[in-house]
Amino acid sequence: MHRDLMVELIRWKNAKEHMPLLLRGARQVGKTHLAVTFGQTHFENMLIINFEKEEKYKLAFDTLNPKDILNRLYLQSGHSVQPGKSLLFLDEIQECTQALKSLRYFKEDMPELHVIAAGSLLEFTLNSENMRMPVGRVESLFVKPLSFYEYLSALGFQHLRQYLNEVTLKTPIEPTAHDELCEHLRNYFFIGGLPNVLNEYLSSHNLERVQIKQLNLAQTYRDDFGKYANKTKHQPMKTLLSAAPNLIGKKFIYSKVDPDIGSREIKIALNYLVEAGLLYKVHHTNASGLPLNALASEKHFKVIFLDIGLSNASSQLSPETFLQKDLLLLNRGIQTEQFSGQELLAYCKPYIQSELFYWDREKQNSSAEVDYVINVNDHIIPIEVKAGKTGSLRSLQIFLNEKNAQLGVRLSLKPLELHSRILSIPLYMIAEIPRLVMAQMK
Repeated sequence: MHRDLMVELIRWKNAKEHMPLLLRGARQVGKTHLAVTFGQTHFENMLIINFEKEEKYKLAFDTLNPKDILNRLYLQSGHSVQPGKSLLFLDEIQECTQALKSLRYFKEDMPELHVIAAGSLLEFTLNSENMRMPVGRVESLFVKPLSFYEYLSALGFQHLRQYLNEVTLKTPIEPTAHDELCEHLRNYFFIGGLPNVLNEYLSSHNLERVQIKQLNLAQTYRDDFGKYANKTKHQPMKTLLSAAPNLIGKKFIYSKVDPDIGSREIKIALNYLVEAGLLYKVHHTNASGLPLNALASEKHFKVIFLDIGLSNASSQLSPETFLQKDLLLLNRGIQTEQFSGQELLAYCKPYIQSELFYWDREKQNSSAEVDYVINVNDHIIPIEVKAGKTGSLRSLQIFLNEKNAQLGVRLSLKPLELHSRILSIPLYMIAEIPRLVMAQMK
């Protein structure tokens, strides 16, 4: 299964100077598969250490001296690791904090060796009080569910990706291509971008089995709660995780999640789920300048789910019902906003933690809200997601006038077109927003 991050891994391998690489992201997004595939295709050999399955290897890291560590690993495994030829992959590294600490010394004392580390719930270890991230000694790469473009590649429709890469306002999308892409989009809304779920679809083409896989993964996430929170915090987390799909697109109010659970408990639960990568916050921003996070609010935010497939699975709609309903009006259009946010995250720079923003103005008889705000180079771009084929763009117009912005984006299933200062882009072309926007800024 092709992942676009392979390009970043190759860049990292070929760099004259490189640091040990941490693959970060929620459980089941494909970190291990990505590292193993990379090692098999771009190195002469690879040593994989899984600290969860093979605890004996923890002993090798009683020292922080890289040469001593490699000698011990050789004695334990029988496999030698050679700088320039080998990849050392430390999986489930959160189970061995000494191994995490050793990454700094691999950079300092053996910089020519390629080391990749990954782990489930790694963020909790990195953010713990007794763990200091070796700043400037480790590079991070954030792994997310497959984007819609990666989904097309996995299904063998790379030609559709290439086609969309070349579409412009002067070369509109062919109606037959539009219809086909809408059908793929509908399937992606149901299947989502988690590799194990997509593998189930590729092998069985059975949507009921896909939904079973999704529900099993959701249970796996709930089972993980015990690894990073005590039992008293489990119920607020379960409640919030179950409620989250219906909270998408709404301003988050702690007291409205469950009246029987206090706001403080919900806040703690939310922080845990965000740290686990199951939820993302969409922060309010004033959007009056860059960077957007400098003008963002910690108190006012919305949330989106890790994956649209898991989000839809929680509704437990049968595949038949799902496929018969209007794609964009499913769950009151909530999933259209989920998909848009998930796609925007997917195409963010992978070596920094991604952030999402929205904008609103609360004035009597003149309120307005724009679903997402991004920056393309030094341009601030408001994005409004429309679930239906028609609808007012009043909020987008207010933003453009109030912020004196050059361009706004409407996401829907309308054709690609430019009217006044609003660029209408089909939902399946979110990856092309930077290219299309910059074409209008010239």
